[in-house]
Amino acid sequence: MPAVCLYFQVHQPWRLKKYRVFDVGVDHDYFSDTSDSDRNNLKILHKVAAKCYLPANEILLNLLKKYPGFCCSFSFSGVVLEQLETHLPDVLDSFRRLVHSGRVEILSETYYHSLSFLYSPAEFRSQIRLHDQKIKKLFGVLPKVFRNTELIYNDDLAREVEKLGYQAILAEGADHILDWRSPNYLYSPPTKPLSNGEVGPGSKIKLLLKNYRLSDDIAFRFSEKSWVQYPLTAPKFAKWIGASEGDVVNLFMDYETFGEHQWADTGIFDFLAALPAEISSFVTPSVAVKRFPAVSELSIPNFISWADLERDLSAWTGNPMQQEALRHLYSLEKAVLTTHNPQLTTDWRRLQTSDHFYYMCTKWFADGDVHKYFNPNSSPYEAFISFMNVLQDLKLRVADYGQIH
Repeated sequence: MPAVCLYFQVHQPWRLKKYRVFDVGVDHDYFSDTSDSDRNNLKILHKVAAKCYLPANEILLNLLKKYPGFCCSFSFSGVVLEQLETHLPDVLDSFRRLVHSGRVEILSETYYHSLSFLYSPAEFRSQIRLHDQKIKKLFGVLPKVFRNTELIYNDDLAREVEKLGYQAILAEGADHILDWRSPNYLYSPPTKPLSNGEVGPGSKIKLLLKNYRLSDDIAFRFSEKSWVQYPLTAPKFAKWIGASEGDVVNLFMDYETFGEHQWADTGIFDFLAALPAEISSFVTPSVAVKRFPAVSELSIPNFISWADLERDLSAWTGNPMQQEALRHLYSLEKAVLTTHNPQLTTDWRRLQTSDHFYYMCTKWFADGDVHKYFNPNSSPYEAFISFMNVLQDLKLRVADYGQIH
C-alpha cells in the first residue's frame, strides 16, 4: 500500500463589507461588517471554528495519541491566524497542541493568501517572510515545504521557491500536465538551461502532486447520495488507496471539508476518525521528501491550480473585472510601501487576498456553488464595485499621507 500524505489548508479571508461610492474619503474601515448578516467576518469565523476546527482538531489529537504512525500537515494563511489570535485564542491553542505532538507539519505560504507571484515577485517574497515569522512566533517551528495560494504553480514558481530554501512544493496533479504519469510519485521541476546554452545543475526541490480524484472523493463527493460509490467508508477508501500504484497518495483539501463543507450529520467525522486504522503508513511532506526519490522531471510551464474544472487561473483572472482590479491593486505597490505606514500597508495587503477576485468570477455553471461559498456579495459585479471603491479610498489615503509627510 502506498503511504498517505494528508494536507489541510486553513484559511478565512478578511471579507470586504459592501463599500459604496459615498463611503470613499469617509470610511477607511473596509473589512468590518457591523450588521447582523451571516456574511459578517466574525460570525463566519465562529461558525467555522465550532463546526470544523474544534471538533476536527479534537479527533486529530485523539488519533495522534492512539496511532503512533499517524501524522498530517497544515498550512495556515496569515489572515486566518490574525483572526484566531484576536477572537478565538482557544482555537489557536488547539492547533498548537496538534503541532506540539511533533507529528503535525506546518507548511509555508503567502501571508495574505495572495496572487503576488503573478504580479510582484518582491511582494511574494515579502509575504513568505512575514508568514514564516508568524509561524515561528505562534508555533515555534519554521516551515520546510511550500504551498502557494490555491496550489497555483508553474516551473518558474518552483525555481523561485527553491532559491528561498524550501525542500518541496505542492501542486495539483492535473491530468493535462501528467499525461500517462501517476500523481502518486514525487517529481522535480525541469533543469533550467544556462545562459550559454548548456544544461545547468538539476533541481533539488521536489514536487508533491495532489491525487485529485481520491481527494475529491472526500472533499466533494462524500455526501453525494447519487454518487455510485455512496456511502464512502474508511475500509472502502483504504482499499482504493491500496490498489493505487506509486509511493505516496497525496490527499490535499480544505480543512473546512470536515464539518463545514461536509456537515457532521454526513458522517464525515466518523470517517476521519476511522481512517488511520485502515491505512498502514502516513507521511508528512517533509518525510515524503526524505523517503521517496523524484522519479523524473516534470515540466509545467503554464500555471495550474486546484480550482474549478479547468484547474487554471481563470477563477481569479478570467474576466476583465478581475484583471482591472488586479492591475489597479498592484499598481499601488510602490506608492503604498514608500509611505512606510503600517496601516496603509496592511490594508493594501489584505486587499491582495485571492478570495476578493474569486468573488468577481462569472463562471456560473458547474462550479457556481463553490464560488458562492461564504461570499458576502450578491453578484460578481457588486464584488467588483465594492473593491474598486475601496481602492479609490486607499489611493486618496496614500496621496494624503504623502502631502502630510
